[in-house]
Amino acid sequence: MSRHSVLGWPVLRQLKNKDPFARGESTKSKKSRTLAPRIAEADRVVKSVCPYCAVGCGQLVYVKDEKVIQIEGDPDSPISRGRLCPKGSASEQLVNSDTRVSDILYRAPKSTEWVKLDHETAMEMITDRFIEARRKGWQDTDDDGNRVNRTLGVAGLGGATLDNEENYLIKKLFTAAGAIQLENQARI
Repeated sequence: MSRHSVLGWPVLRQLKNKDPFARGESTKSKKSRTLAPRIAEADRVVKSVCPYCAVGCGQLVYVKDEKVIQIEGDPDSPISRGRLCPKGSASEQLVNSDTRVSDILYRAPKSTEWVKLDHETAMEMITDRFIEARRKGWQDTDDDGNRVNRTLGVAGLGGATLDNEENYLIKKLFTAAGAIQLENQARI
């Protein structure tokens, strides 16, 4: 039978194999019989949440050799039921992009150059600055003499890509530190 023979048409195979709804072997080509899913080679699957918006669609992240090879919607997610928007579907490209910055970069005031920092140094710098700003802006009492125990030197801005639990913990952290200026991107 030649490659373009009418006898090889799927409709004729369906009728010949008594498969009128095309749900059986008659609809498979030689090529489709050899195909395997992209996720078949994954070492493990990690459940995650899409990073793009506040909806919180569930994702299944397929990992092979500690590298993300595919990201799909999580059918067990009550929010998205296995579906992802175009941005969520492109999450794998975000993770594996050659242009993704994965180093901690710091630019000193009035400097034009970025400097790479190690994690420990960056965390120490953030902690020192947070504590100093809190100390400088601390108020024991307001103008009327009422005890307030607060700081105006620190403010918090939450993001809509964080889930409720993360925003809750950030709110608790800033409140415990005495900050009263707390806002979220979703309200702005």
